[in-house]
Amino acid sequence: MRRTAAVSRHASRTRRGSARAIAALAVLALAACERAPVPAHSVVTDDFGDTIAVASPPRRIVSLNPTTTELLYAIGAGGRLVGRTTYDRIPAEVQAVPDLGPGLRPNVEAVLATRPDLVILYASQDNRDAARRLRAAHVTTVSYKVDRIADFARVTEALGRLTGDTAAARVTIDTVGRTLAATLARTMGLPHPRVFWFLWESPLLAVGGGSFLNEMLKVAGGRNVYDSLPAPSPAVTFEDLLRRDPDIVLASATTRAKMLADPKWRTLRAVRKGRVLVFDTTIVNGPSARVGASAASLARVLHPEAMKE
Repeated sequence: MRRTAAVSRHASRTRRGSARAIAALAVLALAACERAPVPAHSVVTDDFGDTIAVASPPRRIVSLNPTTTELLYAIGAGGRLVGRTTYDRIPAEVQAVPDLGPGLRPNVEAVLATRPDLVILYASQDNRDAARRLRAAHVTTVSYKVDRIADFARVTEALGRLTGDTAAARVTIDTVGRTLAATLARTMGLPHPRVFWFLWESPLLAVGGGSFLNEMLKVAGGRNVYDSLPAPSPAVTFEDLLRRDPDIVLASATTRAKMLADPKWRTLRAVRKGRVLVFDTTIVNGPSARVGASAASLARVLHPEAMKE
């Protein structure tokens, strides 16, 4: 009765969440529909609002955003990387690329020493000065935020134009869009458990409504108990979490073991009942080309019986 009532109370919110997810998928599909030839001279506008013209595909690329690094590999341009951030882990071959630091407020001299003809920054105000200095040194520089699922299609398309790999970019967009749409179609009619997605313990951080992980959770057939908080990873209190009383906790394998053995965590109903589910947390860098497969994997974690092949 408790589960049925919960589903009923939140049915309208679930439908609205599904509608937002479908809208994001529509962006992917629309971006994939165009099949224009590669232009000899590409012009893009980045997330700082700067217009950048590229006369020919770059041969030496520095990507200071783990998500755009993954996207470059996905569209076949990873072999041109000559610099990346400390946080780049995927794919494995990226480890052979020189590490240029954390990505925010980069060492411009170190970046220039790699002799790049394209630098990709995260579009944070912390990187505004670096973008200006790199352009002053006559290096093509673009800045993008890839924080939501819709950003994935938009930025992948732009990277395809910049690198001359537009066909591969569109294949990547289409593949991810189809996987997300198929997962959403399979989970839409299922009961959506209320989920707390654990990120960090001190302070206690949760996946919030401003994160692409929240969007992915909706596609996978779950409902985030912290969906109403606009931050991507808000700090919350344990007392508030107890009041929200999630049906499921998502955590790493190590965190799961600690929770199950901790008397404090066992005061949470989901933990006491062993409803702490393990999910791969390596996806947290951003909505890369793995976001479709990750959503499908998460759906199998939340709905193991319904999602059997």
